[in-house]
Amino acid sequence: MSAPQDAGAATTRVTTSPGTTRVLAETRAWVDRAVIGLNLCPFAKAPQVKGQLRYVVSVATEPEALLADLVAELTLLSTTDPEDTDTTLLIHPGVLGDFIDFNDFLDLADAALVDMDLDGVIQLASFHPQYQFAGSAADDVDNATNRSPYPTLHLIREASIERAVAAVPNPANIFDANIATLRRLGPAGWSELQAQCRADADAVIPEPDIEARPASTPGL
Repeated sequence: MSAPQDAGAATTRVTTSPGTTRVLAETRAWVDRAVIGLNLCPFAKAPQVKGQLRYVVSVATEPEALLADLVAELTLLSTTDPEDTDTTLLIHPGVLGDFIDFNDFLDLADAALVDMDLDGVIQLASFHPQYQFAGSAADDVDNATNRSPYPTLHLIREASIERAVAAVPNPANIFDANIATLRRLGPAGWSELQAQCRADADAVIPEPDIEARPASTPGL
């Protein structure tokens, strides 16, 4: 598994605070240890290593404010050179903590893509601490393939997906491979990985975690 990177290296659209510093650090650890470390997304490592993965913490506490943040990030991604920012994680710890509400919000998010003429240009993937596939039990370890430390929307360029899929043998098998990986890991292993992510975040957050400055390295 990859070592976590400095939380301060992530770009945010808001001034960070003790809370958002923690959110960034834990999310980056999850990307490194779960998404990349378990190879749940074969496409994730390259933009992370190249510094093309943008992390954004929304301070929204209402769905309407989150939708405005999403529109702003969609606009930014669609007008930015992929060599600078290829993909974006919009993390929103203060809103849609209930998975049903989060799932309902996805209809509004997809409608925004259509309204902005970005349907087919950018795709939205969803991650949530309570993520649950239809027909699965809440404690089914299969759900962990889409479980993140905080509610998160992933903005992905369709062109990047097409290039990545072309480079991956048997891309249709990715979902089944992920399920098999999580079942081998098991609930205890997943819990341990989550604890490792929290420990990684603890290790990179300054003590005491006082009011932080805006992140300094653009484009990550």
